[in-house]
Amino acid sequence: MAGKSPYITREGYESLREEEAELWKKRRRVVKILAAAAAEGDRSENAEYIYRKKQLREMDRRIRYLQKRIPELKCVENPPHTTGQVFFGAWVTLEDENGEEVTYRIVGADEFLPAKNWISVDSPMARALLGKCLDEELLVHTPSGAKELLVLAISYQPPD
Repeated sequence: MAGKSPYITREGYESLREEEAELWKKRRRVVKILAAAAAEGDRSENAEYIYRKKQLREMDRRIRYLQKRIPELKCVENPPHTTGQVFFGAWVTLEDENGEEVTYRIVGADEFLPAKNWISVDSPMARALLGKCLDEELLVHTPSGAKELLVLAISYQPPD
């Protein structure tokens, strides 16, 4: 779930809006199926009815969350004036003590994707990176322990 930060990229904002619209479409289909299952009689042993009720609850929970969260979000569309420092939306390439490189993108709490190395602006790594400059060393305290890192590159454009 979301953290404290209200910031989100334009792509993330559009993705949440699309998710909400898709949920409403899907919800209409589920309600029709649920009504048909309810019409079959005894609901206590009707697996289709029980499953669709659960599915509807989950969808309604997510829709309520999105309806509350989306108006609170502040969409960050333009890169900062100082592109030599790490701010929200940046792709940051780091090198660890072993010489291994990794690139992270700092995004909003509602759009982080560990598989793509998109980290939440509220994460310990992002908080340690914010404001850092090129070739600056930093110490990051993560759940797996402290790490010394070097900032190799900062970009506000997606890497090729």
